Amino acid sequence: MTISPVTTIRLCKVLGLAALLLALVLATTPLIGSARIDYLRALAGLSPDKEILFFARLPRVLLSLLVGGALAVAGVLFQALVRDALADPYVLGVSGGASLGAVMAICLGWREIGGFSGIWVAASLGAAAALLLVVLIASHGRRMSSFTLLLAGITINSVAMASILFLQNLADFGRSFAVLRWLMGGIEAVSYSTLAWLAALVLPVSAFVFWRARDWNLLTVGEEWAAARGLATTRLMLTGFLAGSLITGTVTALTGPIAFLGLIVPHALRLRLGADHRLLIPASFLVGASFLAVCDTVARTALAPSEIPVGVITAMLGGPFFIWLLRSRRRSLWL
Repeated sequence: MTISPVTTIRLCKVLGLAALLLALVLATTPLIGSARIDYLRALAGLSPDKEILFFARLPRVLLSLLVGGALAVAGVLFQALVRDALADPYVLGVSGGASLGAVMAICLGWREIGGFSGIWVAASLGAAAALLLVVLIASHGRRMSSFTLLLAGITINSVAMASILFLQNLADFGRSFAVLRWLMGGIEAVSYSTLAWLAALVLPVSAFVFWRARDWNLLTVGEEWAAARGLATTRLMLTGFLAGSLITGTVTALTGPIAFLGLIVPHALRLRLGADHRLLIPASFLVGASFLAVCDTVARTALAPSEIPVGVITAMLGGPFFIWLLRSRRRSLWL
């Protein structure tokens, strides 16, 4: 991927500001909570400040950063692939498919599939299957209707939710409660080994998406335009769909469905930065990470000591945003 000097300067400015925001969020959010901690005492290894900071809050903040960045990148990727700014993992039904796969694993007791976590494998396969169905339904030749795309995503989400409720009804009390809590979407403290393997998957996939930024730019103009410039559009779209499904399924398996983050952050940045994916993808990762970390901080402190699932916070923010976006583009939905 080649970047002009002007774009390089702008990229450095944008990423510098986004990285500064991320550093500020990372430095401050672990210190916010119902129990006050002394940062210096925690660094000195004195209890209980050390346990609260390094084993309760910091892993949770790091998880929210990875999940927020992954969902924002997935949103940008899906919007490029279907050439529609309304697309995101939740609206397209990908989160619903991932949720159905994960709930099947929970209810049926699939601890491992092929040596991997059963919930992760089932969620990834569910995300890929849901996305494939939506694309097949919305495609008409080489064109893809935005209106049909939205209806297909809503339909897949509805079918997935009905299937989830059916499985939950058949499950015992313990598994039924686990499914209900998981469906709300929440960030919890995890082990550093879990954070390590999540970063080992999310960061390389996100880097790959950024590496192909020029190709996403060509693809958003049109498949014919991209193909005329030597781009293997079919293989590229397949690769993009697989990458988006993989990171969506992975984070959904850990946190449950977190709605609308992949819509809010990329679209807000697109209004400010434009549609150049060389800027949009890395900025979305950094801002999406910061956005979810802030939302999770609000979720765990607003009604402390009780917690609000962060999926509820993002849905409350994303719902009105999506309605505004629909109203602002209501004429183009019928094209």
